[in-house]
Amino acid sequence: MTGFSDSAQAMSLVAFSAVATLTLLLCVMTGPDRDDLDEFYTGYSSLSPMRNGLAIAGDYISAATVLGTGGVIALFGYDGVVLALSTALSLMLLMFLLAEPLRNAGRFTMGDAFARRMPGRAVRIAACLVTLAALLPLMLVQLAGAGQLLAFILGFDGDTLKTGFIIGLGMLMISYAAIGGMKGTALIQILKMVMLLGSGAVVAVLVLHRFSWDPGALFDAAARQSGVGRDFLNPGLEFAAGPYPRIDMITSQLAVVIGGACLPHVTMRMYTASSARQVRRSMSWAVSSVAVFVLVITVVGVGATAMIGRTVIAEADPQGNTAYLLGSRAAFGPEVSTGETFLFTAVTTALFLTLLASVAGMILACANSLAHDVFATRARSMAPHREILTARVSALAVGVPTIFLATLIQHRSLQPLVILSFCVGASALAPALVYSLFWRRYTRTGLLCTLIGGTLTVLALMPGTNLVSGSPVSAFPAADFNWLPFTTTGLVSVPAGFAFGWLGTVVSGRGKSEEQRRQYEAVEGWILAGAVRRET
Repeated sequence: MTGFSDSAQAMSLVAFSAVATLTLLLCVMTGPDRDDLDEFYTGYSSLSPMRNGLAIAGDYISAATVLGTGGVIALFGYDGVVLALSTALSLMLLMFLLAEPLRNAGRFTMGDAFARRMPGRAVRIAACLVTLAALLPLMLVQLAGAGQLLAFILGFDGDTLKTGFIIGLGMLMISYAAIGGMKGTALIQILKMVMLLGSGAVVAVLVLHRFSWDPGALFDAAARQSGVGRDFLNPGLEFAAGPYPRIDMITSQLAVVIGGACLPHVTMRMYTASSARQVRRSMSWAVSSVAVFVLVITVVGVGATAMIGRTVIAEADPQGNTAYLLGSRAAFGPEVSTGETFLFTAVTTALFLTLLASVAGMILACANSLAHDVFATRARSMAPHREILTARVSALAVGVPTIFLATLIQHRSLQPLVILSFCVGASALAPALVYSLFWRRYTRTGLLCTLIGGTLTVLALMPGTNLVSGSPVSAFPAADFNWLPFTTTGLVSVPAGFAFGWLGTVVSGRGKSEEQRRQYEAVEGWILAGAVRRET
């Protein structure tokens, strides 16, 4: 049914079981063995820049990125390549603009970074709620897609088995976050990146070898097999059905670039660096790893279209989520040797590990924020062991509802949820971080208006986009309440997020602004130059 041999499916199943056992054992062995907050939340900042950089890249490259971006490249050519480049550009934005100030301002969570200037429980609760709003949709996408992907690889059809996969993987991911803490999940991310880049690079080499090492011949073959000719190599194919395709494309890339840089499970890795210099070196490794990934997924995605055709990819999955696997399989040719079967098993295992690692990192970010920003601040002198226990219980409290929701939406189009997460990051978290780290007169009211207003704007606009209704590939294809002529909300919600922050600061009055200016100047050296690493 999938075109994968019985031996490849059997080896994949064995490899999945071995990886699940090994990674859980790693979490047990490397998890915190003392009641120390720094050990649980940051792993004592003990990772080298290379390992920390790989962990950052691992958190950034989720399963939705691998499968979704690969699918867009295979189905829409130029637009997909631009999307892949936008992911690398997003990490560069984080590296050059936010990474060092974030590390200096924060300690464990996004709430710490905001509370550096504006202490108060309201700020921390708002930061926690926006963290959940940004990451819950992405977690749903990863888990709901996990059942479909594993069923596709292993050749199963039944919905009961798919639901079982979702529940089993979800519980495994909760265990990673609760047991391993920051250091345990980092090791899983590192292992994932090594396998993903290693296996992907070999497949990309095989694809180029099939086309005599000529990228031009590869793209020309993909255009011929795409069914749309040269439009495959021109911008706008993905958004051609909308009334404003060029504007839609630009706003979509804007949401990815700005939103991806500010998602909490990525920014929390900034706090694991021991110094500003370590942050810079870690981010250099992260950007380099993501750049290699962009090259790999571009070659494999375009190669999938060139070798098996756009129609076959769309029939396997209308969103193209299986394109990366189909392209990897096609790179071997009709006859697959034992060595190639091992390589294909490495590819599927890397994707399986990507699913595990991505959701584990997101659950950890949500659990940390709940424990540290909500519960620990409520009890003024919560003991470290109680806070760590609270974080572990929070991982369960976040993970179980996520598993339940994922089983309910597994047969829907998941693309709106991906866009929702990036739009919340771009419209609420990005303005709040930029203002709080760099604007001296920014007030607490302005911060709350940014976080709440930006998030509510996205939630209000998202149901009107063409990803939710009005098209055969939308989440509700039988309905049509599409009134916003764009794929994302970014054109409206990103400016609105910045406007809410400015308006909230203006409404606070000149006295509050001057007070905030003085408070910012008192910590400006810590935030911008890292003069002292203060405890929050």
